[in-house]
Amino acid sequence: MAFTTGCMDQPTCAACVSEHAECSHSDPQDAYGAPTTTSGYYCTCHDGYSGNPYILHGCSSNDKGYNPIPSRANCTRWCGKINVEFPFGLEEGCFARDEFHLHCTNMTSSAALFTQEKQQVIRLQIKKKEQVIDINVNEGTFNVTAAAHLSVYNGTFRPYSIPLPPWLQQAQQSHIWAYGYFFFYKLVAAHLSCAEAQQNRSGYACVSTNSKCVEVSDEVMSSYRCRCFDGFQGNPYIQNGCQDIDECLQPNKCKGICHNTNGSFSCTACPHKTEYDPLKMQCTKIKQEPLLLGIIIGLSCGFGVLLLSFSAVLFTRRWKKNVQKQLRTNYFRKNQGLLLETLISSDETANENTKIFSLQELEKATNNFDPTRIIGRGGHGMVYKGILSDQRVIAVKKSKVIEQSEISQFINEVAVLTQIKHRNIVKLFGCCLETEVPLLVYDYVSSGSLSEVLHADESDGFSLSWGDYLRIALETAGALSYLHSSASISIFHRDVKSSNILLDVNYTAKVSDFGASRLVPIDQTHIVTNVQGTFGYLDPEYFRTRHLNGKSDVYSFGVVLVELLLKMKPVFTSESGTIKSLTNYFLEEFNEGSITGIVNSQVLEEATEEEINSIASLAQRCLRLCGEDRPTMKEVETELQTLRANRVTLCQEDPRNEEQMQPRLPTRPGDSQRRYSLEIEFMSSASLPR
Repeated sequence: MAFTTGCMDQPTCAACVSEHAECSHSDPQDAYGAPTTTSGYYCTCHDGYSGNPYILHGCSSNDKGYNPIPSRANCTRWCGKINVEFPFGLEEGCFARDEFHLHCTNMTSSAALFTQEKQQVIRLQIKKKEQVIDINVNEGTFNVTAAAHLSVYNGTFRPYSIPLPPWLQQAQQSHIWAYGYFFFYKLVAAHLSCAEAQQNRSGYACVSTNSKCVEVSDEVMSSYRCRCFDGFQGNPYIQNGCQDIDECLQPNKCKGICHNTNGSFSCTACPHKTEYDPLKMQCTKIKQEPLLLGIIIGLSCGFGVLLLSFSAVLFTRRWKKNVQKQLRTNYFRKNQGLLLETLISSDETANENTKIFSLQELEKATNNFDPTRIIGRGGHGMVYKGILSDQRVIAVKKSKVIEQSEISQFINEVAVLTQIKHRNIVKLFGCCLETEVPLLVYDYVSSGSLSEVLHADESDGFSLSWGDYLRIALETAGALSYLHSSASISIFHRDVKSSNILLDVNYTAKVSDFGASRLVPIDQTHIVTNVQGTFGYLDPEYFRTRHLNGKSDVYSFGVVLVELLLKMKPVFTSESGTIKSLTNYFLEEFNEGSITGIVNSQVLEEATEEEINSIASLAQRCLRLCGEDRPTMKEVETELQTLRANRVTLCQEDPRNEEQMQPRLPTRPGDSQRRYSLEIEFMSSASLPR
């Protein structure tokens, strides 16, 4: 028989006078589920307290070692970044009980906090309410935090707070008690033994078919709780709550054919010629053909390597192509390509006749600058013969490295040269700016240079008549006169010599190589620049003062006139073995009045005495040391025109002299096929710094 106390005469909980007491309404059922006819309220002590709740201070703490108030003031409450609040503490008199005494390694920001059992505390949380932190249905236990809980690092960190499981709401039985001490509680179905509970089937808690009763006993009383049979899982407190576990779904539970049974499972071996595959978790056919498999694997690997190699080559080529494209773009910008495009587009005539070639076009025209296409070498670089897609034959000048500061001047020179239209000046088709040093593209001149013809071996049987030499001199003087005074801006060639006078198929003179040329505003008489030119042709006044003007080209042209008369090189070796200057040699003989003694025999034979004396006198005036005493190129051109006109008249009056007007053609087979570039002058040039 069970008795229950309750206050029936008061509407409130006034009888619960102890400070650690609480008021509860009477349960309409007794502890065994029997209905009661009484109602009211009763008083109980708080968890952790016992005694009489109906008197003042009647409920006292069950934990005699618990100190609810710290006995020491000014306690240290921080260990590194962790706030050590009461009931925990670091010093004597600062914690509520010995289990709450923690240890701090030091008081810096990197300090570590440990419990008495040497477990590290990584977080300390104080709460003012109860919290369920662990529930185990099968074991029948759960933990409740009444005042605080400690998060301890013990290899793995997990939160302790767990939500209320569904079975507490789904259970058909409402008679569930919890009893225990302080924080830890045990869960039981009722305070009955299994034998006693099973006698009253209506109140028996283990209602699931596949569940069993488990005895729970301690020093106070006997109780029971429910658990699912082995091989089942779920809630034993509800109908059909314990369900069969399908062990065959668990990985590698059975290394064969798995058969699930109610509450268990069975295994059978894999059939013949099959084996268990742990990845597929089933029996698979044993591979019977390792040779064929090896062949397939080998072919697959070989194809994969081949494909990978092909992809790598393709990727490398594409990468190199992109790098080269980017490099060409950078060179184009560095070489002032945008400036040249602007200059060309601003002049309609230049825009029609000039082109900025791409490197790809010139590589195709010269067969990637094949060494067999080289037609000229020199101090400035090399010249290649090429054929454009429109079948035009060109000469590509590939110069050596030039100073970056000269790029803008180079672009300006190209822009000016594209505007020059003269029949006796080599035509500039354009340039390429996609290389480190810009490339120049000229018209290809096929018959070599005047120097080649003048100084050819007489045994070759090739020579031009004196009339042709006189015409070539006149054409050259006309081209230089045009550059000095008739162009939109004065251009001083600065490297006039016989190797820079090219001859086309009709032996018409073409002045070439403007690599050393300088542009001078029309209102200036000279410019100061570093000396550059070819020894033997170099103006001594320019060499001494560095003042470049039109008279410097006049001096160099005077040397060419002497070459025509004597057919000797500007610097030659005498019969005695000494190296002499042609200019000094000529002037010495001219001043002594014995010029005819040094004139070439062909010239003596074909030229008149008046022509020889006139050319010698003109050359002597061009070679004067003082530039102001020299004639201008226009004056030189006028004198040569007079001589040329007189010779034409003479030939018309005496037809016997007409044959002297015709060139002496080559007699050696293949000589007529010789081709020379506009840059052949490099073979005999010496470069000085600009």
